[in-house]
Amino acid sequence: MADESPLIRSLRAAVAAAPGDVPLRLHFAELLLAEGRSDEAVAEAAVALQHAPGDAGARALMVRAMGLSAAEGPAPAVAEPPAPDGPAQSPAPTVAENPGPAAAQPPAPDEPAQAASGPTSTPAPSFDWDAAEQQVQDLVGPRFLEDPQAADGDGTAGDADAWDVDAPGSVRLADVGGMEEVKDRLEAAFLAPMRNPELRRLYGKSLRGGLLLYGPPGCGKTFIARAVAGELGASFLTVSLSDVLDMWIGASEKNIHDIFETARRQAPCVVFLDELDALGAKRSRTHHSGLRNVVNQLLTELDGIASGAGNEGVFVLAATNVPWDVDIALRRPGRLDRTLLVLPPDAVAREAILRYHLRERPIEAVDLGKLVKATEDFSGADLAHVCETAAEAALLDSARSGSVRLITTKDLLGAAKQIKPSTEPWFAAARNVAMFANEGGLYDDLLAHLKRKRKL
Repeated sequence: MADESPLIRSLRAAVAAAPGDVPLRLHFAELLLAEGRSDEAVAEAAVALQHAPGDAGARALMVRAMGLSAAEGPAPAVAEPPAPDGPAQSPAPTVAENPGPAAAQPPAPDEPAQAASGPTSTPAPSFDWDAAEQQVQDLVGPRFLEDPQAADGDGTAGDADAWDVDAPGSVRLADVGGMEEVKDRLEAAFLAPMRNPELRRLYGKSLRGGLLLYGPPGCGKTFIARAVAGELGASFLTVSLSDVLDMWIGASEKNIHDIFETARRQAPCVVFLDELDALGAKRSRTHHSGLRNVVNQLLTELDGIASGAGNEGVFVLAATNVPWDVDIALRRPGRLDRTLLVLPPDAVAREAILRYHLRERPIEAVDLGKLVKATEDFSGADLAHVCETAAEAALLDSARSGSVRLITTKDLLGAAKQIKPSTEPWFAAARNVAMFANEGGLYDDLLAHLKRKRKL
């Protein structure tokens, strides 16, 4: 600035060269305050507090600077002492807060007499903290970061509110292409009683349930679970092994409990246990005590014993590729008592899946009828891989020739011929289970499918 003294200019340059030097910055602020630049002094004191939040000198300087900036009139002045030959008077105040004629006058006769031992002074004006806060709110940041978890709760890692619950989604069973038999069984055994509260009350049907989806990998078990949650208008909470297991003793069991407590508070809620064979493996084959305790806690939560209020409004869906590895206690009545086989997509479903994966790719006169016939027993993941492989072939030809070539039926059929259905190994293993370990008719639907396919 043009009207600055050489000392102020020199100190300003020194502060700019050493911004972290708090004593130098405070000395500069004192000079600014002495020259009547209280606003600039406030700014310098605020920067000093950023570097040294606990500095008492910086705080005192800021209070003085803000007081001068907010107060009306000139700075306080020192009162003159009485003349030597004047009459004896009581001691005069050392500093007058509001200088002027009234400060030197004795109190009026009708004013209350002050204490004989105390000085005579006018009361100090109240400090305007709101104005001061507005001046420095952009200069001084918060000294400490607040922990949102500690503010709302105890901040522990196992807080039940820490689990992510998806809001009711828009996916419905109508969005599942084909698979009418699966939809009919879901409607009859699971959805219809939930949609009719009056009939449910008449027949004493509780608003709870458990359903185990099993079948080859990649056939849409997770998508069907989301569709069921959408049909029920319920929230959706996905649970996998990584969400539960913890290195500390007892923490895994607490995670299971917190998950179900969250579902009870968010009811109606669908709890989807993905890869149930990992979460609920047979305890007789589990050598690690931690995993056995996880299964025990899961059994307790499915019964609703720990909550005291039961699992009203909590629907438990589980998915697995190997139901024969799931602990038998999880499948008894009252827990996951209904079982549904999810087979590879039928012809209608395969056409819908192929259309979905080809919708944004450059294709030309693709014969979906031929492609659907060539992909029997393919899972949804296999069909996606067919489209990806065909796109790679067309892309490679385009790169070699230098001109873009569209994806044709030949590309897709060639990809389908290269890829073997990933469901075949699963059916080979399931065949032995259906034939020799079908106690209680648990796998009657699987046995019927294998007979239709002549795989027995």
